[in-house]
Amino acid sequence: MNAASIASAGMSTALVRFEGSAARTAANPLENLAEETLERIEARTALRANAAVRRTADDMVGAILDIFA
Repeated sequence: MNAASIASAGMSTALVRFEGSAARTAANPLENLAEETLERIEARTALRANAAVRRTADDMVGAILDIFA
């Protein structure tokens, strides 16, 4: 697998985690509020990290294509 596809999969997983946490909080706002808030923060951080990896992978491919052009 390449870095771009791994990062894309990580972004998808982070979005699923975030949406699941948001749904649980919407269903029971006062149950495990601190844990769900932490889950959303972790999911957001994972999404941002994977997006950065994806951007870097795209930049690397662009640089390689520029070298061969």
